Amino acid sequence: MMYWIVFAFFTTAETLTDIVLSWFPFYFELKIAFVIWLLSPYTKGSSVLYRKFVHPTLSNKEKEIDEYITQARDKSYETMMRVGKRGLNLAANAAVTAAAKGQGVLSEKLRSFSMQDLTLIRDEDTGFVLKFG
Repeated sequence: MMYWIVFAFFTTAETLTDIVLSWFPFYFELKIAFVIWLLSPYTKGSSVLYRKFVHPTLSNKEKEIDEYITQARDKSYETMMRVGKRGLNLAANAAVTAAAKGQGVLSEKLRSFSMQDLTLIRDEDTGFVLKFG
């Protein structure tokens, strides 16, 4: 775990230093050597950096980090509830609108038929006209 935490910091720093120092001779070779030093079980570079820099910093800022995580959790819950309510309201409005429009279209279609049209319905299987009433 120490390696991945140190490697994450390295990757973040690498993004900035690539822009500034990529012209430096042997820059990329030095980066490779540094990653090998971090990974090597003989040098334990990531463990050294973690114990010397990362762990003391995280220990000093532990309460602040915990408060930030709590605030983020509370805000995310509130945001999800608000977005969920809006989504349900939009879905309900869309369903009601679709039902109202669909009912209006159906009633218009039925109004266009006269009683004569409804009593003379052709049977599609036999081709005969069925007379009701």
